[in-house]
Formats: sequence, structure tokens, C-alpha cells
Amino acid sequence: MRANLRHERLLDLLETSGPVDVATLARVLDVSDATIRRDLSALERTGQLRRLHGGAAPALEREAPFERVATQNPLEKRAIAEHAATLVPDGAVVLLDIGTTTSLVARLLRGRSVTVITSSLAVYDELRDDPVVDLMLLGGLVRTNYHSMVGFLTEQAIAQVQADILFLGTSGVRQDGSVYDTTAVEVPVKKAMLQVADRVVLLADHTKLPGGGYARVCGPDQYDVLVTDREVDEESARVLGGAGVELHVAGPLAAGGTTSDAPVAVQEVP
Repeated sequence: MRANLRHERLLDLLETSGPVDVATLARVLDVSDATIRRDLSALERTGQLRRLHGGAAPALEREAPFERVATQNPLEKRAIAEHAATLVPDGAVVLLDIGTTTSLVARLLRGRSVTVITSSLAVYDELRDDPVVDLMLLGGLVRTNYHSMVGFLTEQAIAQVQADILFLGTSGVRQDGSVYDTTAVEVPVKKAMLQVADRVVLLADHTKLPGGGYARVCGPDQYDVLVTDREVDEESARVLGGAGVELHVAGPLAAGGTTSDAPVAVQEVP
């Protein structure tokens, strides 16, 4: 296997599995431990991973590109987005965070008499030619990897608006209800959005409950609704219920059906 292909597979393994030891990487990639150590040193120099004692971990700022994330759990995300769209009344001002699920929400808002404010270029692409939706794209620095706008200009622009409802994305939700992200530069934008929304709806498929992320965005006291595709564990339900968070379960998908066939239920909190 050529070095560039091996490096790509190695980074994919770290991305999906988290920290991995040298012996495991060598076995999976079918090369020697010495080769893996040389690979890790080369990738560390370019900032693509972090060396650990006996292995490596993903770089803190490394994330999968938007296009790859969009292919993960598509039916679950569609069910969540379909339910989220039903929470938007006509005439509402909707603030859409970045993410693959929020871009699906945007698609479902086409033709609706609403105002959409976003830092997501993917959302912009979904709505830019819609003659009915009033669309506001927040300025800032473009992150091409994830089709988003970030930075102080984005945060300042958010401070000038007020939204009826915010749909917030996340990398993971801890058992205590705290929302985390894997990309530090996105966190100030998310926090700014939380300050200007009357109602906050967190969108998270089951792979994010619990999920990863190292940068804290907020606690459960700062969002009103969690829309997911499966029931959460009892402890998480208890914590979220204690914080006043409504749990909306979009699914599960009916066998052989489509997402539009999926029932939506509000989970009872113990």
C-alpha cells in the first residue's frame, strides 16, 4: 500500500475509533510497527494527528468533511429533520446552525413563509433560489471543509438579530445533558446563537447520545427540546427531564418503510 493511501486509512481509523495503539494500527494496515511509527511522526509534523504514548489520537481540529458526514445515518437524520420542520410555525424567524441535519431541515422549509438566518453555506445552497423564504446569510470567515462561516464577524452579526427558534447541531451530548463540539472555532458561534433565540431545539441522532467532542457548548438548561431518533437511556432522560428539556423521538423507522412513515413520539421522562 502506498504511503499516501496508508496515511488516509490511518487517519480514518483514528477519526472513527478515537485513540489507537501502534500494534492495532500495524495489524489493521498490515505493516510493521516501525512503519506505523514513521507514519505517525510524519502526520504529527503536519498537524493531522496527536501522538500518544504507544499510539495516536485524532488532531483536535480534524473533522470529517461535510460530504462524508452527510452519508452517515441518513434515514435517522431525515426523520429528525422532518419532525424538526413541524416545530416551525408560519412566519417564524428560524436560526439554523451548521450541520448535515440542519441542512435537511432547511430543505423541508422550502416554500414556507419563514425567515431563515444561518452561518451554514449548505443551508444557503438549499434555500438560495426559494422565492418564498427570506434568507439571511451571516458573514465571516469561510470554513470550506464544513461549509460554514465562523469568526468575530459571524458572532457580531448574530448579536444583531433575534430568532423565534434555533435548531442547534452537536458532535455529542454527555449523560449529564451537556452539549459538546469537536471543532473549537465553531463553539463561539453556537454560544452566540443560544443568546438570541427564544426557543432552542437540539438535533442529535442516537450516535451522539452519548457522543464525543471536547469543547463544551452549553448545559441542558440552555436548550428546550432534544429531537433524536431513539429513546435515550434512563439516566439521561432523568437529567434532561430535571432540566425541563422535552424529549422528542422521531422514529424508529417502520420496517420496510420510509422516513415519512416513521411515527413521532415524545418520550416520557421518569
